[in-house]
Amino acid sequence: MSVTSPTPDHMLHAILTRARDIEERITRGMSMAVQTNSQSKTFNLVSRRLKTSVIRPLREALAEVRRTHGSELNVRTESDPRAADSTPVLSIMGLGDDMWTLAKDATTLQFNAAMPVETKEAAAALQYLACELAAIDAADGAAARLSELKAMQAALSTGIQAENNGPYLVTNGERVFNWLGERIPLPPLTALCRCGQSATKPFCDGTHAEIHFTDQKDPKRIVDQRDTYVGQQITLLDNRGACAHSGFCTDRLSTVFRTGKEPFVAPSGGRLDEIIRAVRACPSGALSFAIDGREAREQVDQSRPAAIEVSKDGPYRISGGVPLTDSRGNAVRFNDGASREHYSLCRCGHSQNKPFCSGMHWYVKFSDPVQAPDHDPTLFEWAGGFPALLRMTRIFYSKYVPEDPLIGPLFANMSPDHPERVAAWLGEVFGGPKNYSDQYGGYARMVSQHLNKGLTEAQRARWAA
Repeated sequence: MSVTSPTPDHMLHAILTRARDIEERITRGMSMAVQTNSQSKTFNLVSRRLKTSVIRPLREALAEVRRTHGSELNVRTESDPRAADSTPVLSIMGLGDDMWTLAKDATTLQFNAAMPVETKEAAAALQYLACELAAIDAADGAAARLSELKAMQAALSTGIQAENNGPYLVTNGERVFNWLGERIPLPPLTALCRCGQSATKPFCDGTHAEIHFTDQKDPKRIVDQRDTYVGQQITLLDNRGACAHSGFCTDRLSTVFRTGKEPFVAPSGGRLDEIIRAVRACPSGALSFAIDGREAREQVDQSRPAAIEVSKDGPYRISGGVPLTDSRGNAVRFNDGASREHYSLCRCGHSQNKPFCSGMHWYVKFSDPVQAPDHDPTLFEWAGGFPALLRMTRIFYSKYVPEDPLIGPLFANMSPDHPERVAAWLGEVFGGPKNYSDQYGGYARMVSQHLNKGLTEAQRARWAA
């Protein structure tokens, strides 16, 4: 007797049915029992996410599979009426266990090439919900689930898929940070908000479908054109059509990148090292440079781990060459000359150059949720977090230390990552995350690096000054 493998519509239908049954059990359970405000809030949130981020995309995926491949089923499209006799879900643990099983089954759908991208959106929501519920049940409850999910997806490459009129689906995004440089723990498949209206930013909550978000480019966007500015030592290349208008270049090197002036770029208006630093810091990838008539792309695009920064009230800043694909898995077209190693993705929903940021977040006054009024910022936060400290230490050790006769010789042979280590140390001392202790060994390790160097009080004072 031969065994027939489940078809895509069989698998999608089975998971959709179970998701609906869980949602119905939550609804019945809430109407049949008295619960605390915390429990009621949790069940309400889970119920909404199931409807908007799991059931809806699964229905869309099932419809797409049947349009494309035909249906081998003549099945119900609503929840099984027999589920009405089941015991209502009345505990976080019971709900979490059911969600965990469903999340694992949905995760396996990624490996089926016939599955539409909407199945990934549903799987991402289920991974998120399963881990959130586990964290409520136990302080370390999510850790084991995250580990198992990562193992299930270990064969998949890190990447970002821009779903058509939907969220950014991030696969195996290990290094995701907020604007302070603090790590944001993510499930291995995560849906990031793209419409700007999610109540759980930066995570997607399905609002894009309710507001009919569209990812079409605006025909009035800045033209995709790469301009060349020839200078005495360096030639600068710039595509205003790719610019996210973060202001890094104009704010930090206004003699070269001149707001409100023509030409915008004056390539001989600054020192070579400052210009190169500004080009490399451009988060949109719109800038590059050439020396002796050859573009030095290998100098502009740095070799660094893949990372995503959720900037403050602004775009997602991608670095490390994370592949960007569309709903069908095809590479997204970048603007002429724009970097593939670092780029900025729209997060406000209003960019004229979707999926890339065009700076519209400034004009629509896009903002993240504000902190509680009683929040007392740490020195780390006041300083601007790890990115600001790292920028300071890099400039300090590259520009000021080498020319100082007192401390310059001490650092003549320092390791290339010394500025990163110092920035991590300062961040931890100022109340930020324990990155230095976790990565480099903490205070004891720092002290060991300074033993037997014969540092004088004058050198210590000069370094601090």
